[in-house]
Amino acid sequence: MNLLAFDTSTDTLSIAVQRGEALWRHDGPGGAQASSTLIPAVRALLAQAGLDFAQLGAIVFSRGPGSFTGLRTASAIAQGLAFGAGAGRGIPVLPVDTLAAVAEQARHQHGCTEVVAVLDARMDEVYTAPYQWQDGAWHAAGALGLCAPQQVQVAEGWTVAGNAQAAYGERLAPGARHVHALPTATALLRLAPGLLAAGQAVPADQALPLYIRDKVAQTTAERAAAQAAASTTASAPAQP
Repeated sequence: MNLLAFDTSTDTLSIAVQRGEALWRHDGPGGAQASSTLIPAVRALLAQAGLDFAQLGAIVFSRGPGSFTGLRTASAIAQGLAFGAGAGRGIPVLPVDTLAAVAEQARHQHGCTEVVAVLDARMDEVYTAPYQWQDGAWHAAGALGLCAPQQVQVAEGWTVAGNAQAAYGERLAPGARHVHALPTATALLRLAPGLLAAGQAVPADQALPLYIRDKVAQTTAERAAAQAAASTTASAPAQP
């Protein structure tokens, strides 16, 4: 299956395209810049892969938790692209928990199989969730939460993975092993086959962000980005 994946939940924008067994990726500045750079970068990466939107089977994105602006951008653009893709027929989307992607990246980079995924939530808090790798898949070993860094609990032998140690130092699980890992688009693509097989894909209108703090409304710019994405894909010529 041809897949497009992207993550805008942190300060790094991560995009990847899978065509059969081949993979193309792009990393760049995220944050507030993602809303203006994501669609052009997606189009460029699809061109490198020799694909257009009509040839995609699904769109995979990190639904959260993470940056409010980043999550709104990801869900809005995933919706717009999915509605317009498939030669106007629309394609499914696969929302993936950001912290599960962190755990997968830690496994891929560092060989971790028991992970407490932790991302900096700013405001002196972190997003956190524990995962275990069993039988070729990640399984949640507890609830997803938001807490102060010193409140994160890590069992003996488990690894803390994410980007929060740089911000909080010894306040975050000082006795545990720490590795740096971000929720990359390639991690999303590695997770996608199992999640798709489990029926986790949803229609485009259900490409919704996962917030842990108070929910916030989609901005005018983000709605415009979604409309532009739908218009772009609907007008793009299909390849023979």
